Amino acid sequence: MAGAGLLLALHAAGAAAQAAPVTLDDYYNLASVSGPAFSPDSSRIVYSVSQANREQDEETSDLWVVPWEGGEPRQLTRTPEASEWQPDFGPDGKTVYYLSDADGPDGEEDVQLWAMPAKGGKARRITAIPGGISDYTLSPDGKRAMAVAEQGRAVGLKSGTEPPIEVDRFFFKYDGRGYLDDRTQQLFAIDLASGKAAAITSGARDHWHPAWSPDGSLIAYVAKDHADDRTLNYEIYVIAPDGGQPRKISTFAGADNDPDWGSGPSWSPDSKRLVWLQGGEDKWIYYSSVQLAVGDVTTGEVKHPAWIDRWFYFPRWAPDGSLLSLIEQDRDTWLARIDPQSGKVDYLTKGPRFGYDFAVAPNGNIALLDTTSERPAELVALGGQERPLTRHNRWLEDRALGATRDVSFMSGDTEIHGFLNLPADYDPTRKYPLIVDLHGGPVYQHSHEFDIDARLLNTAGYAVLKINPRGSSGRGFDFSRAIYADWGNLDVQDISAGITYAIDQGIADPERIGVGGWSYGGILTDYMIASDKRIKAGISGAGVANVLATFGVDMYAREYMLELGAPWENFATWKKLAYPFLESGRITAPTLFQCAEADDNVPCAGAQQMYLALKAHGIPTRLIVYPGENHGLTVPSYLVHRMHSNIDWYGRWLK
Repeated sequence: MAGAGLLLALHAAGAAAQAAPVTLDDYYNLASVSGPAFSPDSSRIVYSVSQANREQDEETSDLWVVPWEGGEPRQLTRTPEASEWQPDFGPDGKTVYYLSDADGPDGEEDVQLWAMPAKGGKARRITAIPGGISDYTLSPDGKRAMAVAEQGRAVGLKSGTEPPIEVDRFFFKYDGRGYLDDRTQQLFAIDLASGKAAAITSGARDHWHPAWSPDGSLIAYVAKDHADDRTLNYEIYVIAPDGGQPRKISTFAGADNDPDWGSGPSWSPDSKRLVWLQGGEDKWIYYSSVQLAVGDVTTGEVKHPAWIDRWFYFPRWAPDGSLLSLIEQDRDTWLARIDPQSGKVDYLTKGPRFGYDFAVAPNGNIALLDTTSERPAELVALGGQERPLTRHNRWLEDRALGATRDVSFMSGDTEIHGFLNLPADYDPTRKYPLIVDLHGGPVYQHSHEFDIDARLLNTAGYAVLKINPRGSSGRGFDFSRAIYADWGNLDVQDISAGITYAIDQGIADPERIGVGGWSYGGILTDYMIASDKRIKAGISGAGVANVLATFGVDMYAREYMLELGAPWENFATWKKLAYPFLESGRITAPTLFQCAEADDNVPCAGAQQMYLALKAHGIPTRLIVYPGENHGLTVPSYLVHRMHSNIDWYGRWLK
């Protein structure tokens, strides 16, 4: 047996040696699967696949369909200059509806609702709402849709001088939308045959995530009045499909299904109940764990099954009356079935994996979209023996990927978790330059999911350490809120303890340590280079050190006031958090700063201030600005440029 094991090990090593490394060109190979939906007869799944288009220099998506029983997926659309996404079958299974940014008959480029035969064929644009639509739900009889469209002064403006921007809201900016003036998100009833649209809501209130009840009598949705902009008090309402007086179902004085959580309310099969996500008390913003709420549409009673100290995502009713939801764990996210009466949780998946989304069929079949450290997100069939449904990233079979090793270590009296991505040719007798990858959030976590950036750093000869310090999600409310109004303290201690661990394990060369991240990862990079002298190179993307520089400039007015208080009232707190900028003289690590020009989440002011501070102190630094981009970069050539710049910067100072 020992001889057989040695042969297997030698064979695996030989296969890795023959495989090609991951390269920057693989950004153009990486396919992203999303938005699965079953056909009414449960036999097919329609979904979208996004991929970087080198010629257009943008990511575009097409629709695909795959049989539940197995077989090769079939491509429904081929539109290199347009995208199709969020597909759904009509109730007869003969038509697929979807959103697309394709040019309309008159050359309009707004996102509209389209339809095409499920077998493939000519597509038809249904809507022509000025400014386009962002979401929709189909009626059970297949005759109508309910869509979300933005209305207001500047919507649909085609030419001429744009009107001045006028705002009077406390929450007056949002990344990707810009200034929030008089525009509102309203619900429109759409006749699918004629495309005729009629607004059923109005007023200074936004509406999101419509869901048509199975019996066709009501539309559920999320709404928030502009008048309570200082709060996070999103609410769940129902309204008749033809309009009328909406009725509030939620009862919590806090966030009921914040639209940023990605999903809306879901109807029970009998149309009597709704399930949605409920946050915590406003003061805890994103630090508290998001829970399930089930509301009776008739009585108004709201219950909370399976109240556990973990984040829930995408809750939906199954045909048998149970609930299905993704539930975040330590470094993983699993799909679970929940009994709405007892709250009993049965996990349908386990192990090192990260569930992104799922679809449930009328007969109860489940298609899960999830990823592992070795595989980008693909659809798999659950029930019985799990089996793959899609393989849109077969190119990875020819790439050499190193091992992913889970790690745990102590930071003071707190156990911290993370993992290492090791080079494919990792040699345990060598010490490697180490890159510590800092995640965003701060309430987020590194999970067992495919990360092409980490794999590219492995190809360049680095071990990559991903740590989930205090403040991360996946381990409950107390672990997340440990850094509440105290950024750059406990989380810095935990990252430094992780660096010590990697050095003590003989993996990291203590003279070649780099750190980097984007968003809160960029913020934490600023804290790290101001705190740990062992760091020899930093890359701070979309970060900020002097938070006062972005107060009133970014989109976090509510969150700042809730967590930190007003700067003119709690200046000591704001000053404490700004130590990388105010005490920038202590920084010795050459640091690259990056930002996105149109970012209202973490504006370029944060990167610019730190860049100039290091310049003033004579520390090697560089600033890269990505024109026109919002917080998450989307232009393929910019993604390639950013990673090429990162590898070059680390190589310059660590090699």
